[in-house]
Formats: sequence, C-alpha cells, structure tokens
Amino acid sequence: MNFTFFKTLVILFLIVSFSCKEKLNTEESLIRTSNIKYAKGFDIVSENGNKKLIIKNPYKNSKKVFSYILYKKSAIKSINKSINVKIEVPIQELVVTSTTHIPMIELLNEELSIIGFPNTKYISSKKTRKLIDQGKIIDIGKENSLNTEILLDIEPQLVIGYGVSNADKTLATVQKAGIPVIYNGDWLEETPLGKAEWIKFFGVLFDKEKQADSIFKKIESNYLEAKNIALKSNKKLTVLSGAIMSKDIWNLPAGNSFVSKFLKDANLDYLWRKTKGNGSLSLSFESVFEKGINADFWIAPGYFTSKNQLLKSNKLYAKFKSFINNNIYTSSNRKGETGGVLYYELATTRPDLVLKDIIKITNPKLLPDYKTTFFEKMK
Repeated sequence: MNFTFFKTLVILFLIVSFSCKEKLNTEESLIRTSNIKYAKGFDIVSENGNKKLIIKNPYKNSKKVFSYILYKKSAIKSINKSINVKIEVPIQELVVTSTTHIPMIELLNEELSIIGFPNTKYISSKKTRKLIDQGKIIDIGKENSLNTEILLDIEPQLVIGYGVSNADKTLATVQKAGIPVIYNGDWLEETPLGKAEWIKFFGVLFDKEKQADSIFKKIESNYLEAKNIALKSNKKLTVLSGAIMSKDIWNLPAGNSFVSKFLKDANLDYLWRKTKGNGSLSLSFESVFEKGINADFWIAPGYFTSKNQLLKSNKLYAKFKSFINNNIYTSSNRKGETGGVLYYELATTRPDLVLKDIIKITNPKLLPDYKTTFFEKMK
C-alpha cells in the first residue's frame, strides 16, 4: 500500500473519530445541563446559549415530542431562522387552562401575568381571585370549549394548554392565529414529586429558573423528611379509598397511582397497592366491601362530603369499620369562596402538605404540631 495513501487514511480516521467524540460530548453536555429529577413529561436543556423546552408527554397516550426554543430579545440574532417554534421570555401575558397552574405561578410571584382562564369560578386562591374580581383575568369559557373570540381578543403571548388528546380544535385555531400553545402534562406524572417539579416548566418561561429550582428543592426536602418521619411508625395501618360514583361501580386508585404512592410514602398498607395501573380501578361494590370492610382508615371517599351523604347513596357504607370508628377523611370540604376545591388546585404543587396530612390523620403523634391543609374528618 502506498505510504502517502495509508497516512491519509489514518488522518481521516482520526478526524472522524474526533468529530464523533466531539458530537457525543456535546450530546452528553446537553443531558447534563438538565436538572429535571422526577418529572417524565418535560425537560429543559441548553442549546447555543438559549434554552430548549421539550414536552415529551403532552396528553395521554401521546407519542409526539414538542420542542420550543426560549430566547431573550437580546439573543434573537443567534436563533436559527429555520426553527418554527420560538418563544421570547420572560412571558409577561399568558392564558393558563388548569387550576393546577395557578399555585406554581403564584409561588413565582407571576400571577399578574395571567390575563385569561376558563371557568374562573374554580379558582380558590384568594390572591388570584382578587385579580379576577378586578377584571384583570378574563373568563374565556370552559376547559373543553374555550371562547376563541375572547382568547384572540386579549392577545396573550402564550397559552398553556391542558389536553386529554390532540383533538382540541380550539387550541389549534389559536395556534393558526399565531399565538404559541404549549401543553402542560403535569396531570400525567406518576409521582407526587414528579407533578410538583413542573414549577420548573413555569420557571423557564418566566426566566426564573433559579427561583423555581429553589422552591422545588424546599418542597422535595419537606416531602422526603415527612416520608422518613412516617417510617417511625411500626404498625402498618390499612387504608380504603374511593367510593361508588355510578351504579354499583366503586372507583378507587390503582396500585401505581398518584394517590397510592402518597399512601405508600405515609407508611400505610393501601389494600389495593398490588394492583396494576396508574389511574383508577373500577370494581364491584361486593369486592371492595369484602376486602375493605375492616380497613382502619377511609381516605378520599370520592366527592362525598358527609356521612349522611354516603348513607343516602348506599346504606351498606355504615358497615365499614372506618365508618363506625369515624375514620373517614375527605378533601372535598375545603373550598374557595366560589366553590373551587383547594385540593384539586394546590395538591399538585404541594405534595409535601398532602403527605403530612395523611401522616397526621393516621399517626397524629408523629406530627404533633401540624394542622391539616386539605383533609378533614368526615362528619
């Protein structure tokens, strides 16, 4: 073989190897820049001096991945013109569509940026209700039927969508009008801390990543501390959950669900912990009655707010040990002034408080000075 030709091959090999290694290192650095620890539905990475927001699971059974380049006005020249979805940050005016978005935005002191929300009566926060009463947040219809005319008229910089599928025609119309839409999939997260970590999603949109990270670390620390406190109990108390919502079908959390993980972290024996699925189970009354009649506690009995209400629905509820011993606890009674349930709004953001509530209910001596935030004994 000609020596010059051989030498050329070696040089080419080294160049290709170096290029591949450099590319690999670049990809690895992108992965390392992410500080998302629990959430599976989104990620934030650095790219060419800008932030890229990646939405991996915008709605149930979605296989699509959406990417958004977030840039500051001063960096606009460095943005690749071929990128279709570019959003300037910090966001100053936006529309959000789920009550779970409100507490995260409030913790970042950005509630003044909210200019529209569907069915505002479900918002229980006093801070945001004041803005609604002042006319600074406009009601834009219902969750599954947004008033496109009003939404386009108020001209938000961004709409944070909440979708159960990709068939939301309203949000498609909004996007066609030139207003960016990002789906927030916090409700699809499978762990309490995974849901709470979505505050970092809002942090990057408001250019407050450090604040969001600091807030989340505090929530995480409180949650893990409470989890360790729960381990001090040697007795595994049994727990029943859910209730009959229609006909003879009892809906209760599946073994890998959000609620089941709370009960596990509270060091409790949830009687359906070994079932599969991360949503709800639909079981016959008879099967739940047989397994749960002697449960020590009944936590989160559907939408029921009183024992009388339970009995009107089904007199057999009176035979449960937890009913007889007054050990039924509900989160449905703590509401805002217009009827919004506090749990549905705040629990996603503050899983540490939910866990402490459950520990206080089942092992009160472990948290002697704590007062429950969401749950109260059913009367």
